[in-house]
Amino acid sequence: MRVSIILPAKNEADGLRQTLPGLKATMPDAEVIVVDDGSTDATAAVAAEFGARVLSSPYAMGNGAAIKRGARAASGDILVFMDADGQHDAADIPKLLERLEAGYDMAVGARSSGGQASVGRGLANGLYNRLASWMTGHRVADLTSGFRAARAERFREFLHLLPNGFSYPTTSTMAFFRSAYPVAYVPINVARRIGRSHIRPLRDGARFLIIIFRIATLYSPLKLFAPASLGFGVLGVAYYAWSFATYGRFTNMSALLISAAVIVFLIGLVSEQITALTYKQDRY
Repeated sequence: MRVSIILPAKNEADGLRQTLPGLKATMPDAEVIVVDDGSTDATAAVAAEFGARVLSSPYAMGNGAAIKRGARAASGDILVFMDADGQHDAADIPKLLERLEAGYDMAVGARSSGGQASVGRGLANGLYNRLASWMTGHRVADLTSGFRAARAERFREFLHLLPNGFSYPTTSTMAFFRSAYPVAYVPINVARRIGRSHIRPLRDGARFLIIIFRIATLYSPLKLFAPASLGFGVLGVAYYAWSFATYGRFTNMSALLISAAVIVFLIGLVSEQITALTYKQDRY
């Protein structure tokens, strides 16, 4: 089966000088696509120098947008996604491909705790992993890893769901679980990235918070809305019991809380139906 390796890159000339030779040595027959996301350095020239196919954007569209462009253009039956900053080792690609040969539809490189960029990022990723594991009922070892291999026909089914920003790993993983496509995790070691990260904690903090809600609403909205509805309902009944015992009447606050419980539950129910329709796509 033909393999296409896709590297989203924004100002990663130095990282590509280290990454591309390793790819050539490990996967000499693979199609290598570098998606230049509006770089202002020599990213495109370096990629072409090492024989990669270059897709250039006139301006930065985002990591997820680069992934989508690369996935559409790739000719391989298997798509491998990895960072262009030198963190990922090309020697780990065969390990991912072995899991696909074993029957999985996606294999993800799972970083150890020491492979996280910072303590804060490690704690945040740990929270995402636990939330995703609870939502899916499967152990999710690394929800945000950008190093993964997937069957092309399966991955392209969900291109319309992928955001243009940094959360494509989260969305694609949850989409595979939702559609009952088996996902495997392969332990990997990562090196320190070359150059500066494009993620800014203050700027992207709110975006990562939204990822948490995306995880819940993307997979099973009722698992998010039902507990909230139950909380409002319990508060409403408790407040009603207290106000009736104290004042002998049913208060407006009790009515508001109970009404909120019903409304939140109905919103969750409608969201669940919308989610089911979202995944009802024509297969490639």
